[in-house]
Amino acid sequence: MAADIDGSPRNQVRRLVLHGTRGAVSRCRDFTSEALADWGWIPPEGEEARERVEDVLLLVSEVVTNACLHAGGPEEFVLRHGEGSLRVEVSDASPEHPRAKVPRSAALPGGHGLMVLNRLAGAWGSRDKGPGAVGKVVWLEVARPRGREADRPG
Repeated sequence: MAADIDGSPRNQVRRLVLHGTRGAVSRCRDFTSEALADWGWIPPEGEEARERVEDVLLLVSEVVTNACLHAGGPEEFVLRHGEGSLRVEVSDASPEHPRAKVPRSAALPGGHGLMVLNRLAGAWGSRDKGPGAVGKVVWLEVARPRGREADRPG
C-alpha cells in the first residue's frame, strides 16, 4: 500500500494503491476520512455537512465493496478534491462495467449499490482504464457542503 499527495490546496489528488480485497473497504474509508479532515469537510459544520460526509463514506464503501465482490478487488483508490467538489475513483482489473440489474424488492439484501450511487452521488459512471490497460475505473462526484469556508491546504 502506498499513498501520495500532489496538487495545490485548491486542487489536490490523493492515491492509495491496493493489493487484494482484505481490509480494502476500511482502508479506503479511513483514507477518505483523513483527506476530508485535511480539506476541511470534517468536522462538519451543521446537519447538511454531517450528512454529506456520511454520504461520501457510504459511497466509498459501496464502490470499493463492488470492486471486491465483482472485480477481484480494487487496484487503486483516488480522491480528487477541487473547488466545490470531491471525485472518487476506484480502478480494478475487470473490463465489466457496472450495470443495473433486474429491479428487486428493497427489503431483500444486496444488489442496491447502483441505487445508492444514483441517489447520493451528484454524478457517477465508469470508463476503461486506457490504451494497453485492462480494466476500468468507476468514479463518482459529490458536491462540497454549502457554507464551508475556503478549502484548507492539506
